[in-house]
Amino acid sequence: MKKVECEFEAETLSAVLQGRWPARAPDELRAHVAGCELCRDVTAIAGAIEEARQESRQMAAVPDAGRVWWLAQLRARRDAVEAASRPITAAQVVAFGCVVGLLGVFIGATSGWVQGLVSQMFAGSWPASVNDLAAHHVLLLLAGAAALIAIPALVWAALARD
Repeated sequence: MKKVECEFEAETLSAVLQGRWPARAPDELRAHVAGCELCRDVTAIAGAIEEARQESRQMAAVPDAGRVWWLAQLRARRDAVEAASRPITAAQVVAFGCVVGLLGVFIGATSGWVQGLVSQMFAGSWPASVNDLAAHHVLLLLAGAAALIAIPALVWAALARD
């Protein structure tokens, strides 16, 4: 029957992991490992794992501490800017929605006039006077001008920070 445990297994494993195997290991332990199949397996497996760990440690490219700190600072600042800009973006979206809503209200309020103007345009005749048109629809013209200025400005402000 094969042994499942050995009283020297932990000591053998410790010697391999500490780099004392086989040169600096006690003679008694080396003699025991030579006769114990379980401890021979422990030394073979632990030795292979330790060699792989040493190889991976040598191949690892650890960046400079200053660079790591600098990149962490940049990321922290970027995250702070992003967190601070969320309410601003929300306010811009609300303002854009208000402008579009007001534009819809003004167009709806003057829909009869707009339909009459469109039908006149397709009929080939324009209103008699531009002054007459401006005098009767000052509020609509102001709202249209404000929308023409506000919508691109809001879109530019939303996209400019990227």
